[in-house]
This record gives sequence, C-alpha cells and structure tokens, in this order.
Amino acid sequence: MALEVGTTAPSFTTVDDEGNTVSLSDFKGKLVVLYFYPKDDTPGCTKQAQSFRDNYEEYSNKDMVVLGVSMDDRESHKKFKEKYGLPFTLLVDSDGTITKAYDVDGGGYAKRVTYIIDGEGKITYVDANVNTSTHARDVLAKVG
Repeated sequence: MALEVGTTAPSFTTVDDEGNTVSLSDFKGKLVVLYFYPKDDTPGCTKQAQSFRDNYEEYSNKDMVVLGVSMDDRESHKKFKEKYGLPFTLLVDSDGTITKAYDVDGGGYAKRVTYIIDGEGKITYVDANVNTSTHARDVLAKVG
C-alpha cells in the first residue's frame, strides 16, 4: 500500500545515474515528481520513461523536477538513460531503502507508483494505477 496524500515524504540521500549525491531536500521549494518503476530497459518502464522524456519541456517550464527510482544500479541507469535520451535524473536504490520508505517494495523490485511532492515535502498526489503510455500527461493534468 503506497503512502497517502498529506504524508510527509520520507527524506533520502542516494546517488544518481551520473554518480552525484542527491537528497530530496535538494529540491525544497520545488514540485517533485518521484516515480518508482520496476526495471530499466523493460517494455513498460521504457514507455513510462519515454512519456516523461517526451513531455519533459513542459515539466521544466513549470519548474517541476522529475526523478525516476528503481532498484537497478548506477551503470544500468546510465545505459538506460543514454539509450533513450532521458533528460531527467534516475536515482539508484540498489538496496531498496527508498523503495521501502515509500512503501512500494514489490519483493526485490519497485512497484510502479508515482508521488508528487510539494515544495514543503508533503505528498500531494499518489498514482498507483499508472498507464505507462500516458503517464507523464496524466501527472501534468493533475498539477494543472
């Protein structure tokens, strides 16, 4: 069961696909789309990532941050990002710490759940029924 709207988003610090240290607190004051997905370079996960890629300019124009999270390692994220030209950050969660904190652990992989976190760190939207093809547009429709 995913975390509920109104919950304070669990803080985290990890590395991204480029080896940079990233914390949720780095984005204070911004709207963050934190999307969890099962595995790099699989059909559904690729569709979902391409959906965000294809709508990324609109996210940037709204000063929104897109962060993808799976339990794949940095090298896998790097290859996935390069292969599909993904312009947003992929976070490494190899040990499942973030996945567990956000209650999306599928038993060795992250369940496909997306959270919108406001600038104060509160969860304002949860999507646990993701349509991988239209997901980025669906999220944009929720934030207006």
